[in-house]
Amino acid sequence: MVVTRMVRAGGILKLAAIIFAFLLAAYLAFQLLEVNMDFKLGNVIVKSLPMRGGSVTPVRHKCGLSKACPDGHFAFKMASGAASVVGPKICLEDKLIMSGVKNNVGRGINIALVNGKTGEINKTDSFDMWAGNVAPLIQFLKGIPEGTITMMASFDDPSTKLNDEARKLIADLGSTTINNLGFRDNWIFVGGKGIKTKSPFEQHIKNSADTNKYDGWPEVLEMEGCVPQRTN
Repeated sequence: MVVTRMVRAGGILKLAAIIFAFLLAAYLAFQLLEVNMDFKLGNVIVKSLPMRGGSVTPVRHKCGLSKACPDGHFAFKMASGAASVVGPKICLEDKLIMSGVKNNVGRGINIALVNGKTGEINKTDSFDMWAGNVAPLIQFLKGIPEGTITMMASFDDPSTKLNDEARKLIADLGSTTINNLGFRDNWIFVGGKGIKTKSPFEQHIKNSADTNKYDGWPEVLEMEGCVPQRTN
């Protein structure tokens, strides 16, 4: 009887160890996702490999872009949130300005305002579009100075509390898909206050049970590019 109890106890300990190892692996995986800007698997692309002293050394561009931006442009790279677990990330000129690691992102729409002439970060904020109020977002959008670069990324649900006024203010920044943004859609966008045309920097993927990668959420969106520096 004693031997049987010991065997059972040993089995329980082994099961507990397996469960602990699984939880630890999951925790470390999510921590790695938070630290790494390029957290989508298989997204490390090296375009140029110059030779230095007989060894191969990859060239790294600002924010990990696949190629360098021309003079008079700001390099950026951004990603939407992953489900309701990993927050969005925004990098500008090799500086990570919004992420879960920096503890300055939240559910809804995350926004970074950038001086179009200097590239200086003027302000960052997030607005809960599920349980929050759209009024603070509208006030924020109305207060954006002329010539400001606006960078936006969704996390979890970006649209439930959006109304026509908020959507129009974002459309005026150059967005072409904001009016189609729905519940738990993924969306990333770079526009500007006073832009005369529609922005080329925008991606949107619908929340669909048939195509979602994370059960109730679509896959992560990533985008990189070079934003022209304002000259006047």
